[in-house]
Amino acid sequence: MIARPRASLRRILEDLGSTVLDVAASPGELDAEVTGVHIYDPLDELLLAEGSLVLAVGVQSAERVCALLDAAGPAAGVVVKQPVDVDDAVRAKVRETGVAVLGLTRAASWAQVAALLRSLLAEGDLAEPGEAPPDGLFSLANAVCALLDAPVTIEDRSSRVLAYSERQDEADAGRVATVLGRQVPERYRRMLVERGFLRELYQSREPIYMELDDDSINRAAVAVRSGDEILGSIWAAVREPLSEQRQRALAEAAKIVALQLLRERAVADTSRRLRADLLSTVLAGGKDAAEAAGRLGVASERLCVLAAQLIDGSHADAARLESDRQRFCDALAVHVGAIHPRAAAALVGSVAYAVLPLHAGGEEEARAVRVAESFLARVGPRHAANIGVGRLAVSLTEVSRSRADADRALRVLRARETSGAVACYTGVHFEALLLQLSDLVKAEEQVPTGPYERLIAHDAEHGSELVATLRAYLDAFGDVNAASAKVHVHANTFRYRLKRLTEISGLDLADPDARLSVMLQMRIFGR
Repeated sequence: MIARPRASLRRILEDLGSTVLDVAASPGELDAEVTGVHIYDPLDELLLAEGSLVLAVGVQSAERVCALLDAAGPAAGVVVKQPVDVDDAVRAKVRETGVAVLGLTRAASWAQVAALLRSLLAEGDLAEPGEAPPDGLFSLANAVCALLDAPVTIEDRSSRVLAYSERQDEADAGRVATVLGRQVPERYRRMLVERGFLRELYQSREPIYMELDDDSINRAAVAVRSGDEILGSIWAAVREPLSEQRQRALAEAAKIVALQLLRERAVADTSRRLRADLLSTVLAGGKDAAEAAGRLGVASERLCVLAAQLIDGSHADAARLESDRQRFCDALAVHVGAIHPRAAAALVGSVAYAVLPLHAGGEEEARAVRVAESFLARVGPRHAANIGVGRLAVSLTEVSRSRADADRALRVLRARETSGAVACYTGVHFEALLLQLSDLVKAEEQVPTGPYERLIAHDAEHGSELVATLRAYLDAFGDVNAASAKVHVHANTFRYRLKRLTEISGLDLADPDARLSVMLQMRIFGR
């Protein structure tokens, strides 16, 4: 038996259709195996696995396309934003290298197409034309499309697109935006809610017909259920109500899609647990780390750990929170995977960890911070989160240290009660040490001592503000005018309070060790 590719260029083009990708220049047959997606960055060394599909961000002229084709080596294809500048030199270079040039519609963002292609590759073995299609959501969508003679999408409960059929170019602008973004645009979803279509859809066990406005093609839809649980829905772009026969076909298709969704949920849960277990082993850095890294496909040198965590807020629904965490982690995995093919991410507890390989050249930690900031900028509107970045690990044996660094940096951000922030451990080292020291103090049930203890007792007994006076003085580096302005008293009054607190506490403000002792106690005990 001849093994066929996991996914070919031709099959990907057929699934996406001319809505997203088109062939600009081809070396011949488009049977090249596609193994992954790589985002091209002219500032980084181009390291490609065989069969990569290269997203050529910012590449426009024919000259630059030719240069990239020369460097692309074992790639299956190069994707350039339309209109693609294809001349005789480009065609000759395509024939010479065997690398196809594809044109991407200008309406799509690179982030969208990267997610789109990765989701197609993740669907598993894609059948070649003429072969029996695999039992997956995309195949089911195509089957329903054939039954209804209309382009179809399969969506989850949150209107995210799980799969779509061919012929999407026959639908309207709203459907095109939905397929490109893998999510029903908010204005369309709001319209469906306001007109009661979604409520009707989820209350009915039969397909419903919706007449839309704004030059949109009407829709027929049916909820996908497992018992009383709504798993999602199937949507068809139609110009008139379905016949009774096609309504029955759509209702029956919903049952098959429900089984597939349940099966994929079980497989995904198992896969995620395995991935989380393997990544946890890598992060532990023990004797099994090398084997786990090999199974996970993670690089073993020059690694940096990112620890990302959602800000939970007031989530009352634990199931929804866990789902949000998993989607957040999936987005992080796509983001780091687009930067380096041997990166990995998994959810461990409530934290999404990513192991990011970095090229040599200095400032690796700064580059990791930029990667984290870029990710938060992309997901910020949907997910409030923070990310801690560990120090560079030159080998797997140091990954556990990088993970501990990332955890400590993340904890500093939590202690600051900030949102949407990235912190590198080296940038918050002292704050992290104070938090560790605070943990030790609490564990041993230690209490303030010496001058600081006496000031706290005096304030509690007399209602004075000597601790606040001392804190303002130390924060102002002994500048009485600045310190008195901070606590809103006259400078002479502040000097009197300062004299009183030294008399009561016995604190020698001229002694640097005494000043350090009381400052640390203020930070640790937080009074």
